[in-house]
Amino acid sequence: MTTETAPPELPQTANPSGHSIYDRIFWLTYAANVSLVAANALTFRFADFVKYLGGTEETTGAIAGTALLGALAARWMLGQGIDRYGTKLLWRLGSVLFIASMSLFVVVDQLDAWIYVARTGYAVGISMMFTCSMVHVQNRVPADRRTEVIGNLGSSGFVGMICGAQLGDLILALADAGRMQYVVLFGSTVLLSSIYLGLVIVITRRDVHDRPHETPAAHSLLLRYWPGPVVLVAMMMGTALTVTTVFLTRYVNHLGLAHGFGTFFTGYAISAFSFRLLATNWSRTIGRHRMILLGLCGHAIGFSILPFMTRDWMFLLPATACGFGHALLFPAVVSLGAGAFPKQYRGTGTTITLGFFDLGMALSAPVLGRVIDQFDGVGFTPMFYTATGLMLAVATFYTLTAGRHPDVDVTRARETQRERLPHVDTSPHPHARPEPVPALCSAHHDD
Repeated sequence: MTTETAPPELPQTANPSGHSIYDRIFWLTYAANVSLVAANALTFRFADFVKYLGGTEETTGAIAGTALLGALAARWMLGQGIDRYGTKLLWRLGSVLFIASMSLFVVVDQLDAWIYVARTGYAVGISMMFTCSMVHVQNRVPADRRTEVIGNLGSSGFVGMICGAQLGDLILALADAGRMQYVVLFGSTVLLSSIYLGLVIVITRRDVHDRPHETPAAHSLLLRYWPGPVVLVAMMMGTALTVTTVFLTRYVNHLGLAHGFGTFFTGYAISAFSFRLLATNWSRTIGRHRMILLGLCGHAIGFSILPFMTRDWMFLLPATACGFGHALLFPAVVSLGAGAFPKQYRGTGTTITLGFFDLGMALSAPVLGRVIDQFDGVGFTPMFYTATGLMLAVATFYTLTAGRHPDVDVTRARETQRERLPHVDTSPHPHARPEPVPALCSAHHDD
């Protein structure tokens, strides 16, 4: 991996240079992630764009599903590419691909092959960008701080989500209705992702990659280090993203609400950001398995109450529940999934784990879109309940399987705590004289 990475046995509060893990590189990565997620939030209007071009909900699902299958196929090469060539090259290539795809959306004006090409390039590019940033930040911290740093870096996404959601509403309010709205929307994503590329160049300019002696194919590593039931949870996160980022905007428009979409994602981001900060140490206290169960239940609650929302402000309620679910699920799932792989193959491990997010989106998008179309007029309600049922089913399965076993993060935290306790030698010394007992207490001084 890259030479800037820290070996797992480093002290808990140190990176390779002996400083805090929250250094200049971390905060530059944080700023880059804000820019990327803000750009990505503008693409949440994609379903409206397809509708504007004359498509249906099923058409939206088919385009999104096809693109995500393409991104999933690309991940098989991406993980091995990161292991071989490092994050520096792949991170920059992904950023360029994302910019090119967003530029293509600016000029697409009909439902033809080019919209599939643009959406696939977008999906592949953003998967490369997120994966490389996750690999880069994980490899700079000790093993028992990975979940923490993944979660704290992820909080930048909620800041970006707020900015992007509000910017999207502002563009729709100010731009002329029709084609011009989407030109400005996708043009803004080009600008924001260009800022992202500039930050990535600064972040990685001193990276040097040490290629492992052996770089097996992704399927070989997947079979050798299978992460277990956590892959189903990753797929459920993909399903949750399908509901919120693909079909929610159509539901808000179906209700005839002007600000429900922006309200939902603002509340979602604030909720997720707040709970992410609150849960910073939960992986080492309650454990990642419980974080996963609580996160799945949070999404289930959010989706189950969405059919009852009839006013813009009401969307804050499901947004809070879904934000809570996202805050707990993402760091726990990525940490458990990628952590099943040795550090030299962490690129492949992270890529595969995030690939199951894409697989969940690819499988659920056309299915949920078809549910909406099959129940014309009321299709959003059974779609939300379908997603709720899937969350609860996987939560039950996870409880009966991986959830029954102890979490290594909790074990490590307890061992570290015991090591930090002062060691007192209570064995009698053969020539020791009895010490006088202090009247009240004695002061302790560290030499």
